[in-house]
Amino acid sequence: MVEVLPTKVVVHPLVLLSVVDHFFRVARNTNKRVVGVLLGQVNGDTVNVANSYALPFEEDEKDSSVWFLDHNYHEAMYDMCKKVNAKEKMVGWYHTGPKLRPSDLEINQLFKRYIPNPALVIIDVRPRDIGIPTDAYFAIEEVHDDGTATTNTFMHLPSSIEAEESEEIGVEHLLRDIKDNIVGTLSTQITDQLDSLKGLHNRLADIHAYLGKVAAGTLPVNHAILYNLQDMFNLLPNLEKKETVAGFAVSTNDELLVVYLSSLVRAVIALHNLIQNKITNREEEKKEDGSALVETGSVPVVGADGDKKTEAEVKK
Repeated sequence: MVEVLPTKVVVHPLVLLSVVDHFFRVARNTNKRVVGVLLGQVNGDTVNVANSYALPFEEDEKDSSVWFLDHNYHEAMYDMCKKVNAKEKMVGWYHTGPKLRPSDLEINQLFKRYIPNPALVIIDVRPRDIGIPTDAYFAIEEVHDDGTATTNTFMHLPSSIEAEESEEIGVEHLLRDIKDNIVGTLSTQITDQLDSLKGLHNRLADIHAYLGKVAAGTLPVNHAILYNLQDMFNLLPNLEKKETVAGFAVSTNDELLVVYLSSLVRAVIALHNLIQNKITNREEEKKEDGSALVETGSVPVVGADGDKKTEAEVKK
């Protein structure tokens, strides 16, 4: 029976929190990475990573081929985890990379003592690029066309971050604590859209770099990737159709109309406040002038002939 490799890895937020806590306890302010075990279930072609625990791990900073992983500690921890939750099986291992390293294949061979196909999930605890901080891999045997011996290599798999209802509540509480309430909803939406566009730009740059290397002969042609790219390009809308152009124009005009009306309302309110401020200042000036005349005895009085005179002039 041929065992089918999974095609997708789902990581839960609890795993991300545990890995970040592990990293900041052990390797904060260093260039070291931390290693641990992933627990969960394999549901068909999907690996569901629901929990994890840390492992003692050391490696030479100058020579990555020299490393130590305490598998005795792993066996003891795994036995205790099975007593707590028997549904959670070992599905793979993680490290904080942030990229693959030459010793990863050797470490993966160590975990193959416990499960046939362990998944490797690289979790970047200090992401610099926009996007999800996880990369999933499976080790496969690569067959060469020239008849040479097969070699082990990692195959990249798509990964996603999903949460159950209980986990969503916890994540919302965490986001509520770190969210800046001073920033408005509109500003948050614009920031999110800007981050999404930056992430899309990074993906397009990766595609451009890959196709450039294939065209230059640096990388071999992978027909599966080319087919996926062709499917993506076929899903793009045809912007030259009259209906599409008219639809974009109507939508843009509606949005600009709202912006124009809001600008007019803002200008009218600003002018109203300016005029009201001038009226208030003028009334305050009249009150100050009246109080000054009373103090100096120069309050204007209407005489018999109808002319305004001061009190001193009336006495004379």
